[in-house]
Amino acid sequence: MRSQPVSAGAVPEDAGSVDRLILDAARDCVAEFGVRRTTLAEVARRARVSRPTVYRRWPDSSALIGELLVRELRAIITAAMPESGNARTRLVGGIIDGAAQVRSNPLFGKIFRTDTDLMLTYVFGRLGRNQRELLDLFGTGIRAGQADGSVRHGDPAQLAAMVLLIAQSAVQSAATVAELLAGPAMDTELRHALDAYLAPEALSSRKE
Repeated sequence: MRSQPVSAGAVPEDAGSVDRLILDAARDCVAEFGVRRTTLAEVARRARVSRPTVYRRWPDSSALIGELLVRELRAIITAAMPESGNARTRLVGGIIDGAAQVRSNPLFGKIFRTDTDLMLTYVFGRLGRNQRELLDLFGTGIRAGQADGSVRHGDPAQLAAMVLLIAQSAVQSAATVAELLAGPAMDTELRHALDAYLAPEALSSRKE
């Protein structure tokens, strides 16, 4: 199906709005067709923009879908962050609730069922812009926790990297251990893992 040229005034003029329009269209395509059958041409048609408008921003569908998935992940985790408690409590709570939402999210559920290998490639398989955005989000929470004394000392970037590894492993491998760790049990154990890892050393020693 050919992309239809956009008519004057059909899309917002600012770049940020156009980006959101394209990403929203990509989300609809992935939800309907899956990752493998989503093309930039179809995304452009649904977003009512020209193909060059999409290609100038993303060179191929993998780059677009990668950014889409991380946008969805970031939105889920950010929205899940509690407003009360110290910085560690907020960060861990946001990751736990966010991971649970990812596991139950229809978009991610379909991808995990039909395109698991691509999900691992786009989101977890390489350290690129996508992962760095999540690392920045976690790093911000870790620095806030170090400032209020709720997170142990250490390089925030390194701590954030390990938090990302723990969280993504729990999400991508949840189905493998579902018989042993059903949803609530998974949340409980993941909370323990993250909380103990980030807690100040004196607090960790008291818990032991």
